[in-house]
Amino acid sequence: MKKIVIIPAYNEQGSILNTIDDIRKNAPEFDYVVINDCSKDDTLKLCRENGIKVLNLPINLGIGGAVQTGYLYAYRKGYDIAVQFDGDGQHDAKFLDMMADTLVKENLDMVIGSRFIDNQGFQSSAIRRFGIRFFTVLLKILFGSKITDATSGMRMCNRRVMELFIKDYPKDYPEPETVARLMRHKYKVKEVPVIMRERQAGVSSISWRKSAYYMMKVSLAIVIERLR
Repeated sequence: MKKIVIIPAYNEQGSILNTIDDIRKNAPEFDYVVINDCSKDDTLKLCRENGIKVLNLPINLGIGGAVQTGYLYAYRKGYDIAVQFDGDGQHDAKFLDMMADTLVKENLDMVIGSRFIDNQGFQSSAIRRFGIRFFTVLLKILFGSKITDATSGMRMCNRRVMELFIKDYPKDYPEPETVARLMRHKYKVKEVPVIMRERQAGVSSISWRKSAYYMMKVSLAIVIERLR
């Protein structure tokens, strides 16, 4: 099966090379593509100098637009499996083969890497853990399924999901909303335990000031998804 890693990147010069090295070493059966979302640093330059396949967006689309671009690329190139993978060094490529095996053997539509099943590795900040637990409860109430790490950016899907996402994908903070969308459409979603690290470099797109807006916007989007 053709498998590809989609790496959305905005100002990841301090970690992008290590991220690619991790994939090359621990998941050699996966192709990869960096979606450079108009980085203002040397992310694009480093990718080109080191022979890394990169799609350079002409305008900044945000995380949602960058990931959707990756899904569109994967779908048009005939990939059977695509996995979103952060460029900041938080994710560990050694779990990708396990996630792919689970996706195929259990005939799933999406596999999400969760740091909160075995509770190992970096567990995020206290305020973010509170937000993640809130989404766990909200999704359980609205859809009847427990997702422990709905904000995880380490998620793998099949072509059926790619086809859905290239038609419509949230522009910002897409992870919890897209989980809700898949659950509404009765797609088969499962979490598997992974170990994550602290980001190696750069700054999170969700600042303290944006946290309240993030919670309200995503919560409303999930509720609307349920009412459709």
